[in-house]
Amino acid sequence: MYYKKLYPIHKRFSSVITFRKAESIHTISRNSLISPLTSFQNTEELELLLQTCSDPSNLLQAKQIHAHSIVHGITNNGLLGAKILGTYVLCNNFVDAKKMFYQLKLYFAMPWNWMIRGFIKLGRSDFALLFYFKMLGCKVCPDKYTFPPVIRACSGLNNVRLGKMVHDTMLLMGFNVDEFVGSSLIKLYAENGCIEDARCLFGKMPHKDCVLWNVMLNGFVKCGKSNSAIQVFEEMRNSETKPNPITFASILSLCSSEAMLQFGTELHGLVVICGFQFDPLVANTLVAMYSKCGQLFDARKLFKIMPETSVVTWNGMIAGHVQNGFMNEASHLFSEMIAAGVKPDSITLASFLPSVVESANIKQGKEIHGYVLRHGVNLDIFLKSALIDIYFKCRDVKMACKIFNQSTLIDIVVCTAMISGYVLNGLNYEALDTFRWLLEEKMCPNAVTLASILPACAGLATLKLGKELHANIIKNGLDGKCHVGSAVVDMYAKCGKLDLAHQVFSRMSEKDAVCWNAMITNCSQNGKPQEAIHLFHQMGMLGMSYNCVSISAALSACANLPALRYGKEIHGFMIKGTLNSDLFSESALIDMYGKCGNLSTARQVFEMMQEKNKVPWNSIIAAYGSHGHLEDSLALFHKMLQNGIQPDNITFLTILSACGHAGQVDKGIQYFRCMTEEYGIPAQMEHYACMVDLFGRAGRLNEAFETIKSMPFSPDGGVWGTLLGACRLHGYSELAEVASGHLLDLDPENSGGYVLLSNIHADAGQWGSVRRIRSLMKERGVQKVPGYSWIEINNITHMFFVADGSHPQSALIYSLLNNLLSEMRKEGYVPQSYIQMHPQTSALS
Repeated sequence: MYYKKLYPIHKRFSSVITFRKAESIHTISRNSLISPLTSFQNTEELELLLQTCSDPSNLLQAKQIHAHSIVHGITNNGLLGAKILGTYVLCNNFVDAKKMFYQLKLYFAMPWNWMIRGFIKLGRSDFALLFYFKMLGCKVCPDKYTFPPVIRACSGLNNVRLGKMVHDTMLLMGFNVDEFVGSSLIKLYAENGCIEDARCLFGKMPHKDCVLWNVMLNGFVKCGKSNSAIQVFEEMRNSETKPNPITFASILSLCSSEAMLQFGTELHGLVVICGFQFDPLVANTLVAMYSKCGQLFDARKLFKIMPETSVVTWNGMIAGHVQNGFMNEASHLFSEMIAAGVKPDSITLASFLPSVVESANIKQGKEIHGYVLRHGVNLDIFLKSALIDIYFKCRDVKMACKIFNQSTLIDIVVCTAMISGYVLNGLNYEALDTFRWLLEEKMCPNAVTLASILPACAGLATLKLGKELHANIIKNGLDGKCHVGSAVVDMYAKCGKLDLAHQVFSRMSEKDAVCWNAMITNCSQNGKPQEAIHLFHQMGMLGMSYNCVSISAALSACANLPALRYGKEIHGFMIKGTLNSDLFSESALIDMYGKCGNLSTARQVFEMMQEKNKVPWNSIIAAYGSHGHLEDSLALFHKMLQNGIQPDNITFLTILSACGHAGQVDKGIQYFRCMTEEYGIPAQMEHYACMVDLFGRAGRLNEAFETIKSMPFSPDGGVWGTLLGACRLHGYSELAEVASGHLLDLDPENSGGYVLLSNIHADAGQWGSVRRIRSLMKERGVQKVPGYSWIEINNITHMFFVADGSHPQSALIYSLLNNLLSEMRKEGYVPQSYIQMHPQTSALS
């Protein structure tokens, strides 16, 4: 950009100018204007006429005055010529302004000031600053009218550094910072993160008008410093300057974004006292504040008594209903808006589209997209992001990409929408490619972008990239934000680094429910159910409110432990609270009771549910299937169909698993075909693993192997591990070699494959192969993960590992076991080794 070249010029100028020199330049300029002007009698009259030409409608009159000055030979007169130039700028006639500028003697500031103002009006802040520095290079000293537009140019480029240099020049030349310059500087500092500089300058201002107070107040609001904004508002009220509608709109917008309902209600009373309740700006902000704070009745009441409503008013109502989850009401409001003859704009549509996403109504989304195209609605950043979001959430990835590629209007918001959409659809590589592209385009990722890309790292288990992103987050001071911290915790946990996840979680200064839920869920899913329950308890002790995610995660931990007592306590909490009718929490409750062996209570919870979708049906079918009650499980499946609930891939997964537990191979094949042929549900990796397990348990290893070979995608380690387990059960050593080869290639650090293969060779008496496999484990540094068992006695869960001595009553337990074994031997019991012992070992026994 041009302004990058301007610093050396400014520095050179600043190093030589002094107040004394500035004073002499001003004196020379003023003296040089006196003699030419006094020689013309009609000059003052022309200047008075020019003062009336400040609007484009007066352009013809301005040109007539210019022509008159040419006839009388006074066009090149400095002051009059500069005023004609200024009139052309005010009338938006920049072509004649440019011609006039180059006809003048440019030895004083006024013509330069007008040209700088003209470029500001054109939106060319870069050229405005170039003219300012060209003015300095021509040794023309700025006056007090030069600096306001120059500061505005710095604001236009968001260049705080240059703004500070211009500010220093003003002070060097002895100019006071008046209200106009001060408001421009404060706005520049506040909008670019230098809020303390803005506050310091604001405090030094001798006179503060309403505009200055509003600029400072709005600066704190935009920076999210609610306490400071409220303090400025109170100081303003105690000063001689009284708030105006802009003041109230600014402070009410803070109440809206921060959900400060009580303070917002108090402000509403003050608005009524001041007589601004029907001012369109204030009324619209009040409607938006009540809507976003969940007080939709009050918003609707205010909306109805407003004498005049605009598209802004309707937008506030629609956005409030969408954000509070009232999607049907938002749809009705949208229809009312159209019927009232109010034309939706890009903000309306961007606010309304999330309601379409909630219902996954792709047809309605396409209708809105068509409306945008037919009526030429401005496809701004937010509307474009909303359209991309709905297509991704309705699984139309191709259309989302088409919208992204169609327009050159791309910023970090649109890129973040693309990244989130790719991750939602499991396209993690594409999400990473988009992230790399935005970095190449010199876009700066914000907190939302980083929170969106981290799940892609988690999905691909790219720990190295995840750590690099975490370092960038810390470097930019974003690690304190809850949603970013939650994403980092989740990334480390899903990459198998639960210890690092816990460290990040512990260091977070602020934790919301999302952070706690992420940590509880990850502990539950990564083999730390006791830690998950402890975190759940700690969350409640710190006064955090539980939601359906917290409850579901804690119940899942109870199911994995299992810990029936904790599960019952959570069930009691659900009954007392407001989560008793939440579908997902109740489904987790069914799953917990089923896995803890209390099938009757699981069925009781299911039957008492007022509303059921496929999630609780899947839970109860799985509970009966895991207990070996295949007929009951299938009966529930058919009852589900009779109730009009369509099965999904999870439903059939539970049925296939139940068939495997019951050894019903033919029924398993029947329901597998039913899933793919009748319901058109494509089989996933888990379904094929169930079929392999089904054939394997029945000893039909060849069919199991053929199932693997018929898979439309490459089998993962779980499928090969299932086949290997079946080979161990039925002694198929040759097929075991094939399965283990694939398994160890896919998951070389998993000890289970080595142990299974070693046991198969031990069963066959192939001790050389056993030694080879164990040597391979040592070479690769693979440690055997010890198995454990548990038992719950008097509501306390006790866990035991092989040869465990950590239990406080281990001495008593082993003494009792020895007594039991001794009694069993007396009764004729002969121990049978699960794994055949090596001849040398058996000779020693």
